[in-house]
Amino acid sequence: MHFMLFQDAGFKRGDSERPGANSKPPVSQATVSVLDSFVKDMLDRIASEASRLARQNNRVTITSREIQTAVRLLLPGEIGKHAVYEATRAVGRSHHRQ
Repeated sequence: MHFMLFQDAGFKRGDSERPGANSKPPVSQATVSVLDSFVKDMLDRIASEASRLARQNNRVTITSREIQTAVRLLLPGEIGKHAVYEATRAVGRSHHRQ
């Protein structure tokens, strides 16, 4: 799976230089590239783990339950719980808007 998550999302060098923005330096292309690679790797790991969990339970479909379990297994302690909580909130908000 290859996605250009940050670059396709419209994050560009210099976005933080708009008028009224705090005087933070712009995000470099190298930083965006590192973050993009990290997100792709995590997405790949979560998908692989969720797939393994589904197969283990004799299922052909990956559901939110497999995704949540994969996240909890891959991200240690509180960060895993927080990731599941925030993702659930985001999905809830997006469903509410529709």
